[in-house]
Amino acid sequence: MAPQILWASERTPAPWKNGGGVTSEVAVHPQGAGTDDFGWRVSVADVARSGPFSTFDGVDRIITVVDGPGMALTVDGIPHVVDAPYEPFAFPGDAVTECRLLDGPIVDFNVMARRAGTTARVRVERAHTCVRPGTGTRVLAIVLEGTALLHGASVRLGRLDAVLFSEQDPVDTIGVDGVLAVVDLVDRPGH
Repeated sequence: MAPQILWASERTPAPWKNGGGVTSEVAVHPQGAGTDDFGWRVSVADVARSGPFSTFDGVDRIITVVDGPGMALTVDGIPHVVDAPYEPFAFPGDAVTECRLLDGPIVDFNVMARRAGTTARVRVERAHTCVRPGTGTRVLAIVLEGTALLHGASVRLGRLDAVLFSEQDPVDTIGVDGVLAVVDLVDRPGH
């Protein structure tokens, strides 16, 4: 099999329910799942104003600032400043979470995984990296800044373009000229 290329230009932004921004889905599992029945979901969001985060019962979240001055999150009453670009911040999606933008709009990268079925981990790469999905694992790589070259397919990815590898895909390398987020999505036993 070959990895699936997910071009940023082919995404359709959708407004949030609370009107505080728009989101563009990068990938979801199972394909076509909505916000109530996904196993995992990866998206990029434009956050236009401060306000509460939507609650997702049984979901773990990892959020990474891509552009802008960042935000202050209060997660179940505990404050966290998330203002450094490309530094993933993990928190429970079922926690009461308030967001205060620090100094204007931001763009963030968001990973959500239903904890009963999937474990997610995000790492940031700034150089050549090897992608080797194991059994029950999918790996999604997205360019947050600059470009990346997918060597196996000889495909150049631009800003916010992504590639999704499944366990059947061969080992591949990605040359990074910028910043790449790599998401490991691992099925829990029995899922």
